[in-house]
Amino acid sequence: MRWITAAGAVLAAVAALAGGVNPAPAEAAGPSARTQHVEYFPGPRAEPRQVTVPADAPGRITRPAPALTGTAPAVKALQRTGPVSGRLDLVVMGDGYTAGEQREFAADAQEKLDAIFGVEPYRSYRGLFNIWLVNAVSDESGVSGDPAAGVVKHTALGSSFFCDGIERLLCVDTGEVAQYAGLAPEADIVFVIAHSAKYGGAGYSAADLPPGSAFHGVATMSSGNDRSYLIGAHELGHSIGHLADEYQYTGYGTYPSAEEPATANLTVHRDLGTTKWYRWLGTQDPSGSVVGTYEGGGYYEAGVYRPTETSIMRSLASTEFNVVGREAMIAGFYADADALTSALPTSRPVGQGRRITVCLAPLTGLADPELTWYVDGRQVRSATGDLSVTPHELGVRGHGHQVTATVTDRTTALRDPAARARATTSLTWTVR
Repeated sequence: MRWITAAGAVLAAVAALAGGVNPAPAEAAGPSARTQHVEYFPGPRAEPRQVTVPADAPGRITRPAPALTGTAPAVKALQRTGPVSGRLDLVVMGDGYTAGEQREFAADAQEKLDAIFGVEPYRSYRGLFNIWLVNAVSDESGVSGDPAAGVVKHTALGSSFFCDGIERLLCVDTGEVAQYAGLAPEADIVFVIAHSAKYGGAGYSAADLPPGSAFHGVATMSSGNDRSYLIGAHELGHSIGHLADEYQYTGYGTYPSAEEPATANLTVHRDLGTTKWYRWLGTQDPSGSVVGTYEGGGYYEAGVYRPTETSIMRSLASTEFNVVGREAMIAGFYADADALTSALPTSRPVGQGRRITVCLAPLTGLADPELTWYVDGRQVRSATGDLSVTPHELGVRGHGHQVTATVTDRTTALRDPAARARATTSLTWTVR
């Protein structure tokens, strides 16, 4: 699908603006034939960090690739709400779970996913996701670096704390992850749940995944820590909402450009009348502050502004997206998923008596979808909300007419007209 992972894009843009300086110079890796940009989370309530590590960072396990021939690892649909062509497909796999621990993995995955989808707007729009579990069977239980740096475990995905010497940085072998993710019917984003109670995780952008990968981001998190789910929630903020990080680095200085950032949650305009989220100004935000212009973000201390004092894109001490982030996330959901689908192809003409049945994604909470029907662009109000109609029931007589089903999300979480436009899905059939 059409995702562009914002974490990597923002990192690259910042580096270019600063003459190639890494946003976390104190933690940058030394020269390497191949490196990966990752985001990691030093503590359960700490601000994240960006770091560049060698792809062959210390702690990685060098071993043959797992055999994916013969009896393939089991793939299970944990949640399937619609066709892969009309859904965001999330693939979840475990590492450090032996053959006898796969039920434990499934339970851990369910717990983490329920926690992530307890955060708005994931909660309201969970119905736009398919979720696939892929069983990755490890030789040993647990992962490397837990509890200490010298601990080495042979696991399917090579998960390791102390990646490049950073204790909470939980790296994986992205090549192995790509192989396993390819077993699912579709993969847009991948979560790796490491069998460990130790806090840690990482986020990989699309630019740092193996060439040819069919997905556009990887987030790792430990299974047994009750705050690690926020890592996944934060990383999806990049991948789906194209949101920038709202945190900053002490001593990193002033944003070096007058050009407006492309991301929805950063601006160089402090004037309240020109800031891109002016429609939300003065709103009491779920993250705790009032929407305004708060200086600092995108790794810089000055010259760039964020919408609220804090949010999940600034610190994992917050469990909420701000309203600007929510709006960007919902627009991102609709960029790659459809609230309206039908098994009846729109490419073929239909007869006047042909029953047209549509399916609505099971949206809740913030979402407010409305299904309407049109004949040649004119709304048939009596059919509003009907999931199954015939052209004849809509008043069609003769051929050459067009019947259209449209779902519009009237949620109050969208104020930007461009975002509202994305929240409309239509299907049109020609009557023969």
